[in-house]
Amino acid sequence: MKERVQKFGRFLSGMVMPNIGAFIAWGLIAALFIPDGWLGKWGPAATINTMVGPMLQYLLPILIGYTGGRAVGGQKGAVTGALATLGAIASTSSTMFIGAMICGPLGGWCIKKFDKAMEGHIPAGFEMVVNNFSVGIIGGILAVLSIFVIGPACVTITDILGAGVGLLVNNGLLPLTAILVEPAKVLFLNNAINHGVFTPIGTQEAMEAGKSILFMIESNPGPGLGLLLAYCVAGKGETRSSAGAAAVIQFVGGIHEIYFPYVLMNPIVILGPMVGNIVGIFTLSVLKGGLVAAASPGSIIAEMLMTPKGGYFANIAGIGIAAVVSFLISVFLLKFFGKDASLEEAQAQVAASKAASKGQAVPASSTGASVSAKDVKKIVFACDAGMGSSAMGATMVRNKLKDAGITDIEVIHYPVGEIPGDCQIVVTHHELSGRAAQRAPQARIIPIKNFMGAPEYDVLVKELLEARKGGAAPAAAPAAAPAAAEAKPAGERPILLEKKNIVLNCKPVSPEEAIKAVGKRMVESGYAEEGYIQGMLDRDASFPVAIGSHVAIPHGTNESRSFIKKTGLVVMTYPEGIVWGEDEELVRLVVGIASTGEEHMDILDRIVQVAETEEDTDKLVDNAGVDQLYKLLNGLE
Repeated sequence: MKERVQKFGRFLSGMVMPNIGAFIAWGLIAALFIPDGWLGKWGPAATINTMVGPMLQYLLPILIGYTGGRAVGGQKGAVTGALATLGAIASTSSTMFIGAMICGPLGGWCIKKFDKAMEGHIPAGFEMVVNNFSVGIIGGILAVLSIFVIGPACVTITDILGAGVGLLVNNGLLPLTAILVEPAKVLFLNNAINHGVFTPIGTQEAMEAGKSILFMIESNPGPGLGLLLAYCVAGKGETRSSAGAAAVIQFVGGIHEIYFPYVLMNPIVILGPMVGNIVGIFTLSVLKGGLVAAASPGSIIAEMLMTPKGGYFANIAGIGIAAVVSFLISVFLLKFFGKDASLEEAQAQVAASKAASKGQAVPASSTGASVSAKDVKKIVFACDAGMGSSAMGATMVRNKLKDAGITDIEVIHYPVGEIPGDCQIVVTHHELSGRAAQRAPQARIIPIKNFMGAPEYDVLVKELLEARKGGAAPAAAPAAAPAAAEAKPAGERPILLEKKNIVLNCKPVSPEEAIKAVGKRMVESGYAEEGYIQGMLDRDASFPVAIGSHVAIPHGTNESRSFIKKTGLVVMTYPEGIVWGEDEELVRLVVGIASTGEEHMDILDRIVQVAETEEDTDKLVDNAGVDQLYKLLNGLE
């Protein structure tokens, strides 16, 4: 269940995050130029404000639908998803973000299925005609379907949430309104709830008592501030770097919509603002807080301007406590929810690290079975996609076993979801050890932090060697593993690394930018479709593709392999280095991989040979030119 929620969150993130700049642009324009904004009274403000509505109503949902369609069905899926999203928008005056997240992927899926069905059946010369008409026809049908089915269904859901809020208010369950208010806000019902439910009731209360707490239930900027600050601390990549600006816009500008995408990309974090608002409302109730009129927009400045004399302590406390609670809960959820690692796995990892540092045998992981070293005949290296990290790890251990004279153990690599049931040991990244244990309960699981030069390798080989010295002589070597690349003469090897895809002396960038640079070259070289770039980013977000020895090998998730068109590699060197991932590993050599099969294994084997240690990689980056890398990695030298 956790894995499904995490995967769902990553997919939503893939639709929202590429467009977060558009959300920020809309938030800035709204904060500055709406009638109650900072420059709302300025002469041209009224003209500029005419953009705010269309951006929210049309531009942002269509961008999300376009991105979702592209993630599933490439460029044609993007256009089809945008067309389907327009149908949902046309069905209602409500903001259709949820509809876009349904219509976009649906459009991409439909066009992908159509292309697969037509594969090999399109006459030569008619490809463009079929492609264009298929997008137009399928997109048009989905647009009509969205008007009558998807759009109305989304409106019904939001109407139910709005009615639930009114029911809680009318029955005196004020703090519990946050349970419905926060999810409803994320569906962009914030203005409808505030001005349609709370403002009419709050105005009547303010006429009688001089203030009303109802004005602060939806407009309280504390819960959203806490969530965005949590992303600043515990977020990753683009979410972390963009959350700070979003927090300023939300808290000072009062544009709460700016934090909604951060919830949509990881739905479980809605619990942070929800509980924060519950505590905030309770605090306001106890301290008798409230406003004299509706705060619009819901910024800290508007809240203070609408606070009655003597009510500042109560209102600031309600906002501050809501922010703190939301922050603490959101940080916890971002750091721990959906992680594969459990307490037992962590203890196993610690035990392995201690053993490695003392030169002892690696103990059996608590997530797997206890396996005698004498009985080991098959070792599997497992990573998410099974095309990069695990392949290089398998090569390293295979070479170490060979050097130790152990020839009766098969060492292969697989995706973690396809681990064979006859293996005795599985070596995998520590964040995948839970999935590996579920897939191979009979095996001993050895969790590691990186696949290049992990200290656990030497400990494992030493343990296996000692077991064989005390037992029978090694059996004959098994047949070559299907996952291992068969060595070919240099003249017969395919050239998978072109000179144009070897880029030297790159300037330092973020890991995300490095992955995008590699992915862009893959797309331009015809190795993959654009959707593969998001798969590479998702793979790095799950656990970094920095594998040690100053090397990173960006490659996609298992799900994104459908975007690969043919096998190819891209090599980029960063002499000044990139600080990669939460472990802050230094990366100087970046090798991007797109592979339809096992053709790339020869190059990965050679990378292991020439970059086995940090010193090897540094020497390569500092001294090798394009021609030398071309010959070296293609096996021509």
